Amino acid sequence: MSEHDIATRVAGRLGRATALTLVAGTVGGAAVLAGQAFLARHRRYAQPELGLALRATVGRVGAPPVRLVLLGDSSALGVGVDRLDDTIGGQLANLLAEGPNGRLVHLSSVGVSGSRSTDLATQVARALLGERPDVALILIGANDATGLRRPADAAAYLAAAVHRLRDAGVEVVVGTCPDLGAVRAIAPPLRQVVGWSGRRVARAQTAAVLDAGGSVVDLATETGPVFRADAGTLCHDGYHPSADGYRVWAHALLPAVAAAAAVASRH
Repeated sequence: MSEHDIATRVAGRLGRATALTLVAGTVGGAAVLAGQAFLARHRRYAQPELGLALRATVGRVGAPPVRLVLLGDSSALGVGVDRLDDTIGGQLANLLAEGPNGRLVHLSSVGVSGSRSTDLATQVARALLGERPDVALILIGANDATGLRRPADAAAYLAAAVHRLRDAGVEVVVGTCPDLGAVRAIAPPLRQVVGWSGRRVARAQTAAVLDAGGSVVDLATETGPVFRADAGTLCHDGYHPSADGYRVWAHALLPAVAAAAAVASRH
């Protein structure tokens, strides 16, 4: 056998061995991800507090009023805490009401735990029942990302919701998909996968909301590092924010929500 034949045979064997290794690694990696996904789906997560008031008035009587409605998923309800003041809505309302130039905030939420962007149409209809809100805050995207939905599809449903609210004269602020790479309820490497999916959803959301006339707060960029560094920003389930986590979000959202309220008061 010539040296060329020997080299060819060795190269072939190495190639087959490398291919088998790659296939085994891929199959093994897929099995790990599938197992982690099963565990993540069957964890015990925090549930909405049914006794938690979703409507409240916060601030001093006589202050300029603003009607703030929250739409979206579990974060719009404050899942993970059991006091109104600890929810994202409650914390934002208190921040808006503080100080000599504070507002009298009429707060409500039509969010539904587990919602995806496809569910926003129903929530918009509910938000526009009765007296029109001045500002709508939409928190959505996490369930689209964990379900690995196409970002463009999720963004299109969100844009349609923003359009409807804007056409009704409502100022709209959207908090984009948060940093899912910070959650402790999902183990690596699945955590990295959902984190990547969340970033794709957030980018699509940003472009769609701006085109629809809304304002955007990039929650992943502005608050993700804090959530990654401090486990106390998540509640007992390692997925939903704690009171501290909602406080971090509230401060990130406050400038955009306050600006929207100022614009609404000039209408």
